[in-house]
Amino acid sequence: MSELTLLLVKIAYLAILWIFVLSAVSVIRSDMFGARVPEADRRRGQRPKKEKAPKPPSRRRGSPTHVLVVEGANAGEQASLEDAPVLIGRGSDAAIRLDDDYVSTRHARIAASGDQWFVEDLGSTNGTYIGTSRITQPTTLTLGTQVRIGKTILELRK
Repeated sequence: MSELTLLLVKIAYLAILWIFVLSAVSVIRSDMFGARVPEADRRRGQRPKKEKAPKPPSRRRGSPTHVLVVEGANAGEQASLEDAPVLIGRGSDAAIRLDDDYVSTRHARIAASGDQWFVEDLGSTNGTYIGTSRITQPTTLTLGTQVRIGKTILELRK
């Protein structure tokens, strides 16, 4: 190989290495500090505007009313399903904030569609499980179904 080719290969390798390092730092930063607040809102001292949450469906007798943490560091914590969708994660905006190293900032969401409740993984690193199956799309939940997020287990309850 000529010296020029070798130099170009070295420079390309170094550029790829730096891209990897910077992307890793970016992921760690977003996991530790959450999403950025838009600059215009930060100057005005306002929080970013959120979309209005869809109205929860009317409750039938026997339908779940809350999500309960049954195992893990936050056992006993719960969130009402009236405030649906329920965000689960380590972030400050989560309705159920979990102190678990295996949980992402915005890990999963529990939402309603008609009379049914669904759990949806929000692109987490370690996944969301129902039983021993990792979910990849919104999955129906019923009363007592155990959802595992990291080392934490949650259930829908009345």
